[in-house]
Amino acid sequence: MPRGRTPKPTALKLIAGNPGKRKLNPREPKPEGVLIEPPAYLSDGAKDAWRAAVRAAPPGLLRTLDGSILEIWSCAADLYNKAQTGLTKTGLLVKAPNTGVPMQSPYLAIANKQAQIMMKAAAEMGFTPASRSRVTLPLEAAGDLDPWADIAG
Repeated sequence: MPRGRTPKPTALKLIAGNPGKRKLNPREPKPEGVLIEPPAYLSDGAKDAWRAAVRAAPPGLLRTLDGSILEIWSCAADLYNKAQTGLTKTGLLVKAPNTGVPMQSPYLAIANKQAQIMMKAAAEMGFTPASRSRVTLPLEAAGDLDPWADIAG
């Protein structure tokens, strides 16, 4: 079993400008292909989550080899959304079928499990807020951002 923190993907280090200034692995495998369209067999909700993730990810981050992790995240996102919709309808407590005693809604367990799956997959792909806070775009990739905008004149 590996020890310590899971290494940050080199692609994320490059996007962030290698903030730790540590030597990058020159022999790291470089997967081919860019992820664009979701697999046809996914549910419509999972396809929507896939497309939203691909649109939101930094260009060149997600590769064909990452498809299975993005698929897991997308399916979990779809199930999480469905469970949240169910929770909205039933509330946190429901009556037990045989006794009528209040019990936790089954949707809550589903939502919690899917949230865990999403967080693990998101961390693998660099989708977490902590990862994003360390990303610095080069000026040419920043688009319409004005480097002088924060200087009051």
